[in-house]
Amino acid sequence: MRWLTAILLAALLGLQWSLWFGEGSWRYVQELREVQRLQEIENERLRSRNRALEAEVEDLRSGSEAVEERARRDMGMIREDEVFFLPVDPPSGTGPGVGRDRD
Repeated sequence: MRWLTAILLAALLGLQWSLWFGEGSWRYVQELREVQRLQEIENERLRSRNRALEAEVEDLRSGSEAVEERARRDMGMIREDEVFFLPVDPPSGTGPGVGRDRD
């Protein structure tokens, strides 16, 4: 009878060990839930970015204003009837007040 009790107790401890410390343990499940929560946050961030990109693509497909804006911003293009002015900083050491004798 003692052997049977010892065997049953050992089996119970073995089952409990895997429940608490094995691959399917409570701790492992909690870690997986945390990973899932972080992944859902990342997925929502990416969904938001995708919605913004889809809106931009639709805007580019539907109208020429968005294409014109991108050409101006990204490529520096101008219209045919516009005049382009490029402000240039004077080289260092020149400009007002430089080279004058101070009394």
